Amino acid sequence: MKKSLLALAVLGAFSGVASAQSSVTLYGTVDLNGRYVKADGLDRRLTLSQDGINSSQLGFRGVEDLGGGLKAGFNLLAGVNADTGTTNSKFFNRRSTVSLFSNVGELRLGRDYTPTFWNQTIFDAFGTNGLGSSLNVRQSYGGTRQDNSIGYFLPSNLGGFYGQAMVASSDGGTSADRAARYYGGRVGFAAGPFDVAGSYSEEKFRANQTIGAAGGLPVVAFAGDKQKTWNVGGSWDFGFLKILGYYNEDKLPDSKEKNYSVSGVMPFGQAEIHVGYDRSKLSIDGPVITGTPDNSSVEQFKVTLQYNVSKRTALYTTGSLLRNKDDTRLTLPGAAGLNNSLGDDSKGFEIGLRHFF
Repeated sequence: MKKSLLALAVLGAFSGVASAQSSVTLYGTVDLNGRYVKADGLDRRLTLSQDGINSSQLGFRGVEDLGGGLKAGFNLLAGVNADTGTTNSKFFNRRSTVSLFSNVGELRLGRDYTPTFWNQTIFDAFGTNGLGSSLNVRQSYGGTRQDNSIGYFLPSNLGGFYGQAMVASSDGGTSADRAARYYGGRVGFAAGPFDVAGSYSEEKFRANQTIGAAGGLPVVAFAGDKQKTWNVGGSWDFGFLKILGYYNEDKLPDSKEKNYSVSGVMPFGQAEIHVGYDRSKLSIDGPVITGTPDNSSVEQFKVTLQYNVSKRTALYTTGSLLRNKDDTRLTLPGAAGLNNSLGDDSKGFEIGLRHFF
């Protein structure tokens, strides 16, 4: 909805120069579903949930042509709890950036996705959403976004090569997301049906921060700890089948987690089937988590049937089985708080509707 009165009126609340933009777009996603989850034993839960195959969100973006090959732009993206009509405490929690574009690439400032996250979501057929997300098996986590960042993106005319770099400040440990000094980068190559990329990051924490859970207890990065994350992912589209996968490793001074994900998409006319398998293994080398086993692992089996009514609207159903091993206690989205014991499995399915606008 470009240059619409609605978009300009809403943006007027955030910027007095919105009307000077060459183009302004209001866009977003609404994804809602009925979800059933069950832990081993008797506990189960039926809810109206969201974000089964895409994240519900409301966004505003604009660009101004400055001449001479230069452009300026912005992107403000807010997560929306569509099942209740509410938003998160941090309104533009998904992205809030301003950019300068030129023939040599893009300079981007603000709150943005980390380079290491892109391989996890792009090379997962389930897009790190819902019951099929590969992040469901994560026991420690490298972070999806980073506050206070400065990023650079290579131009798109490099014969298939692409890449980005990011640095960010922890603002003295007061950042509301990832209270750590950050730097990282990502490089890749895409040509025809083939795409492959690798990324690396380091974060030095200025304050204690819980970054995951294993054995039902929190995984904590302490002030001064450095977390190193690297991953590599790829995909190949054969037409009748697209195969995707990635390997990710997160390392703290006293622990290391390895994650594997492999998935595929098979199109059938307007329908498509997504299948996948994810696994994580956390190794504890020191007193990071008292009382947990030296090694804990989790695996997930998942499948989605999606019917694309149009380019913007889809019906879907997803089923997932998450198997805890070695006394871990992770659960599927929506199962938090269910009375599952160490080593218990978590299973569920959802039926939903997604619409882009």
